[in-house]
Amino acid sequence: MAETAGKRKNGKRRWMWIVPALAVVALVVAALRPDPVEVDVATADRGPMRVTLDEEGETRVRDRYVISAPVSGRVLRIELEPGDPVLADDTVLATLQPAPPLLLDARTRAEAEARVEAADADLGLARAGLARAQAEFRYAESEFERINRLAEDQIVSQEMRDTLQLQVDTGREARTAAEFAVRTAEHNLAQARATLVRDADAGAGQKPITIRSPVEGVVLRRLRESSAVVGAGEPLIEVADPSRLEIVADFLSEDAVKIRPGATVLIERWGGDRPLSAVVRRVEPSGFTKISALGVEEQRVNVVIDFEDAREAWVALGDGYRVDARVVIWEAQEVLRVPTSSLFRSGSGWAVFTVSGGHARRTPIEIGWRNGLTAEVRSGLDGGERVVLYPSDAVADDTPVKERPLDE
Repeated sequence: MAETAGKRKNGKRRWMWIVPALAVVALVVAALRPDPVEVDVATADRGPMRVTLDEEGETRVRDRYVISAPVSGRVLRIELEPGDPVLADDTVLATLQPAPPLLLDARTRAEAEARVEAADADLGLARAGLARAQAEFRYAESEFERINRLAEDQIVSQEMRDTLQLQVDTGREARTAAEFAVRTAEHNLAQARATLVRDADAGAGQKPITIRSPVEGVVLRRLRESSAVVGAGEPLIEVADPSRLEIVADFLSEDAVKIRPGATVLIERWGGDRPLSAVVRRVEPSGFTKISALGVEEQRVNVVIDFEDAREAWVALGDGYRVDARVVIWEAQEVLRVPTSSLFRSGSGWAVFTVSGGHARRTPIEIGWRNGLTAEVRSGLDGGERVVLYPSDAVADDTPVKERPLDE
């Protein structure tokens, strides 16, 4: 029994040395273990995503009319100011006192008669264009009614119906433009004929010529204000219909090839309290060279955009106003997405660091569409994973990490 008691006593002494030694080893291991790296994290989630091409744009009236002096003479002071309303065939834009008839020699008269004939031909051409536009509009309307009935019976696709609706809208606009062209041609003919008006008496007996507005709208610019002698064809005043407003934005040519007519556009930073809805009407087929702010030559292409909102929503906009146009080239309602700030290159592909068990795990992924904030994840993640934002060189595979508090 004495021997047994001695063994128990030696065992207790051994444990008295082992426990402190284990504690020392644990402290050493804890001291050598690297501190967790503080990181910002976000969750890979599912939701809507949109990819846009953004550029500055400028508003402009679709049909602009620059009224010029039909003959040489003295134009009286123009009292109209920019913003004043004008009525078609009613408002007098300018009054011109023609030069004395003795300046209208045989050669000048022959030229005036030739201008009358040319203006008459232009009027005939404009009327033919109007007839063609009316016929095309009637045809587009009949086709739309037929396809609309078939679409109600689900015989044709909704896409075909939308295409014909666009043709109807385009045809209506073309008809309106042709009507304005006829009015302008009629006024040009009247102005050309006015050059042949003579008074029996020379000099003071000359009758003044009144130039009336060809369209209903407002005065955009007054190019000549004070009374002065002007030559034939000198611009006097500019008028337009402000309700026919469009937007033109120039995009890089490599971006313009991704834009299609009918694409949705968001108009932002125009001065209102909400974005405006618009649609691409035309991508111009010819580009041009533009020097950027950094002095780099860029090939640019104009994209013409129409408002979709009612005019009451953008009535404060005028000609030559600056806006931001965001053209939607792709969107989806339900995709797996991660912040673009979590992506980094891994070989020839992409990867993210996911946080699991307090450690960072390198996770290769396949991405699709990207915008400035998020990226579409096609494979590699299931959703719900926590990913590291702005991964630094201190973060590697299996690195201990700690989420940084949101208020820091």
